[in-house]
Amino acid sequence: MSTLAGTGVLLRFSLRRDRLTVPVWVAVNALMVLSMPSSLKNLYGTPAERADLIHQVSANASFRALIGPVFDTSLGALTAWRVGAYAGLVAAAMSLLIVVRHTRDEEESGRQELVASGMVGRRASLTAALLAAGVANAVLALLVTAGLAGQGLTGALALGLGIAGVGMVFATMAAIVAQLTESARLARGLTAGVLGAAFVLRAAGDSARDDGSSALTWLSPLGWLENLRPYADERWWVLLLFAAAVAVQASVAYGLAGRRDVGMSFLPTRPGPAAGRLNSAGALAWRLQRGSVYGWSLAFFVVGIVYGGLTDGVADLVGDNARAREIFERMGGQNDLTDAFLASMVAMMGLVAALYVVGSVLRLHAEETSGRAEPVLANAVGRVRWAAGHLAVAFGGVVLLMLLTGLGFAVGYGGQVGPILGACLVQVAAVWVIGGLAVALYGLLPRLAPAAWGVAGAVLLIGWVGPALDAPRAVLDVSPFGHLPKLPGGEMSWGPVLVLVGLAVVLVAGGLAGLRRRDMTT
Repeated sequence: MSTLAGTGVLLRFSLRRDRLTVPVWVAVNALMVLSMPSSLKNLYGTPAERADLIHQVSANASFRALIGPVFDTSLGALTAWRVGAYAGLVAAAMSLLIVVRHTRDEEESGRQELVASGMVGRRASLTAALLAAGVANAVLALLVTAGLAGQGLTGALALGLGIAGVGMVFATMAAIVAQLTESARLARGLTAGVLGAAFVLRAAGDSARDDGSSALTWLSPLGWLENLRPYADERWWVLLLFAAAVAVQASVAYGLAGRRDVGMSFLPTRPGPAAGRLNSAGALAWRLQRGSVYGWSLAFFVVGIVYGGLTDGVADLVGDNARAREIFERMGGQNDLTDAFLASMVAMMGLVAALYVVGSVLRLHAEETSGRAEPVLANAVGRVRWAAGHLAVAFGGVVLLMLLTGLGFAVGYGGQVGPILGACLVQVAAVWVIGGLAVALYGLLPRLAPAAWGVAGAVLLIGWVGPALDAPRAVLDVSPFGHLPKLPGGEMSWGPVLVLVGLAVVLVAGGLAGLRRRDMTT
């Protein structure tokens, strides 16, 4: 029997399982890219304004580290500069989640053993997972290319292929890690860690050089995307780097897949102590999620420092651009530019924190569907008590992340700590609403629980794109973040904050009530 027998059937099954989540990932990423040209046209409508922007970015190492260098004054080149690295990050995250879900997750749950007992080749599941990631990235590349074709077909094709290339590099990397580790959670964490290191390498390289030529930039796939230079005399040969990396990593993954048994790994999980040290459901939840909390905490603190360091230079970057000032005012409130920038960046960190809370809450769903919750609940542990441990990590972790963000801003900016910390903590109420909705979906409609990712993605898109496109107030108010006071600099209003906290409490209570009454996955 061929080692690829049954690949087509498994691919169709994978695409069917991802028919809700992957389209959301692709749509959010594509909309983020396609909304940028019109926004940039409103901000920098003349060649002189765009030339001044390039001069300001080239002279500011912090802005280059955050976004990258600009290579041309066209709207297409500015679009590639503004969202290229972040679109690559989203494509990479989507791809690694797809591959790990259809490889190591399947083995960990025991479903892969049932599939392998049929007429299925040894490498069919891995091939189907990589093909599913390839389909998602191909659709993303097609949407980006078609949507930006009006700015120039050649540059649009380069940007679309570059974003998809980053996605496939991390898809094949996840395929290798899935063979090495015994845990899907560890596979996702390690691959995400490499993705974070790739962003740091690119940022460090771009901070040192303003033309993308640093060796550190070339060590990162995100740096390859940057040096592909869409809309700026494209370097098509850079695509060979993506192709070579994908081919080599896929070959390694296939070689490893053929040398191990189903469910096994080359790096087995280290056995625990002979005598257990976890004496409560809450302690178990913390043990399972502490790595994620540490990683998110470090990232938020570092990003807070970076954004804080940019604050003093924002006035020079915006200059006399009234349109840019208006966007900051819509995001950060009708106050001076520095406070408006701080408020807008704090709001962006709150939006990103919504991704953390959804992932942390849905750990309950993963524990249940994998069968690991069953032996815990078979003891003297009630469902609410079991869930409460994970929810404490999820909702308490949000407070920790925003506190660290505020401290990072204070370190980077050097301003007063109190107002910045207060602004960050106000965001917690809106983040808790998103987390509460995830709890409600899990408890009441467990099959729709992954849709919470779609909600978080939609809220992120509204907060990211809405102010730049001057979206109607009714659209912005769909997001709970649209009801928060604009701090620092604005007037504190406790009413909306208390309403959002109350709504979060109601959603969590409803979700826990549903969890108590429904059947658990068997």
